[in-house]
Amino acid sequence: MDRAYAQPLDVPAVAAVAHISPAHFSRCFRSLFGETPHRYLQRRRVERSMFLLRETGRSVTEVCFDVGFASLGTFSRTFREIVGQTPSGYRSGNRPADVPNCVLMANTRPRAAAASTAT
Repeated sequence: MDRAYAQPLDVPAVAAVAHISPAHFSRCFRSLFGETPHRYLQRRRVERSMFLLRETGRSVTEVCFDVGFASLGTFSRTFREIVGQTPSGYRSGNRPADVPNCVLMANTRPRAAAASTAT
């Protein structure tokens, strides 16, 4: 999921790679990571979009589609839920960083909610 975050992924496809049923995969994933596979994938996409918004001049719409969202509305709503501000607001308050990318990612990675109910 981390490597193919921009591809259309769903639980049955990812569960097939793990050779287990979708229901069992979802239960195990949530037990281990504290969130559903779908929410994890959304968070991963938002994390990548944060980098693109900060480090490139690509439009919010281009970033939305680059990271795998099919709808600008869904992207904006999800981004706001996870980051706490709109994609445009995030971009205006965050400029390219002068630190190594690994340090930046460790300090800006969106965290999973303790009791996420998204599916």
